[in-house]
Amino acid sequence: QVQLVESGGGLVQAGGSLRLSCVASGRTFSTYGMGWFRQAPGKEREFVAALTGTGGRTSYSVSVKGRFTISRDNAKNTVYLQMNSLKPEDTAVYYCAAQSSGVVLFTLPFRYDYWGQGTQVTVSS
Repeated sequence: QVQLVESGGGLVQAGGSLRLSCVASGRTFSTYGMGWFRQAPGKEREFVAALTGTGGRTSYSVSVKGRFTISRDNAKNTVYLQMNSLKPEDTAVYYCAAQSSGVVLFTLPFRYDYWGQGTQVTVSS
């Protein structure tokens, strides 16, 4: 069982930056692939970014590539999402998720086994 707790959300103006953090419980964090997803009101949950257990490979959605960076610190059981050049359309609840196949990059929510409670990101224009 893995428990995930996100933090770092908030209100920011367009063009600004935020860094989200997600701390995981357990001693096998480095074996899990991690992902960030987001869900805006009235929309389906969508993929944002993912990385493998070692952090050696990453994947990004087209809408955030070049602006967001996913990373992890396995010594701290933490995955990060650095978000730069934020746009109003980035407004959503952001969720981190863990999946047990740490060497594969998954972009579909159903591939993930564990989810955090989410953190709100609001970008004003």
